[in-house]
Amino acid sequence: MQTTLFTHPACLEHDTGLGHPECSDRLKAVLSALESEDFYLLERQEGPPATVEQIARAHPMDHIEAVRAMTPEAGHHHGVDDDTVVSAGSWNAALHAAGAVIAAVDAVATGHSRNAFCAVRPPGHHAERAKAMGFCLFNNVAVGAYHARAAHGLQRVAVMDFDVHHGNGTQDIFQFDPDMLYCSTHQSPLYPGTGDPAEKGDYGNCVNATLPAMAGSPEFRHAMSHVILPAIDHFKPDLIMISAGFDAHSRDPMAGLHLIDDDFVWATRKLGDLARTHCGARIVSVLEGGYNLRSLASACAAHVRELMAS
Repeated sequence: MQTTLFTHPACLEHDTGLGHPECSDRLKAVLSALESEDFYLLERQEGPPATVEQIARAHPMDHIEAVRAMTPEAGHHHGVDDDTVVSAGSWNAALHAAGAVIAAVDAVATGHSRNAFCAVRPPGHHAERAKAMGFCLFNNVAVGAYHARAAHGLQRVAVMDFDVHHGNGTQDIFQFDPDMLYCSTHQSPLYPGTGDPAEKGDYGNCVNATLPAMAGSPEFRHAMSHVILPAIDHFKPDLIMISAGFDAHSRDPMAGLHLIDDDFVWATRKLGDLARTHCGARIVSVLEGGYNLRSLASACAAHVRELMAS
């Protein structure tokens, strides 16, 4: 079994306007990095569009219809929140982003792929059950997690989020579900202001490890080793998903952590060890943040290289 890359050209058509950090150049940088000789054996597939019914496992219909309604026929719509912009291509991009994650879940659940990486946008981990925010329209990881349960009987799904920002959306969707585990390392204080360690979910199924500004490899690896990895090990998931944000990198302008490429490799390796122990090596990783194109490309490539080796 191999590692499979899922993406779709529609994800490039989500136009956020001049100067917006969450731009199509991010995805172009990632895809270009994954064209090097190291990735000759990486299988590549286009992600189909998710259906409304598939998205509705994680979001109410009112939210789905609101996202569809705010998509303009031309130009840009800036009324989602202070940070989130949609364009004529955003609805289709959001469907293909969620659909790529669904296809990746299908691939690992059926044994076609050992693991998968989804190079998609718009990102998803800030999208709450009924609210688009923070560059995110639908919560791609949550849609994939509930698809794993509904289509493949993978009841217990663990999501590890190493984006520099807390994934308030995934926590919001999972917090009342004892068979979904959300784990996050993130800088605090920082947008969106959630993710205190005291936020544990109704069943102790939200695990937040905060990192102060200027923290680097030692602090990140300590939080992973002493908080996150033991929680996932205890949970015994049927599937591990990763919200793979690379904006905790030392070169990223959006925050103040100082991780390097090897930290993402190390975290990927440790999660791979747990996946082999508990769930037949099944991992689905999904692109979230990362806004310095150079560090995004190098860290993402290092992450996928480790997925291929695991």
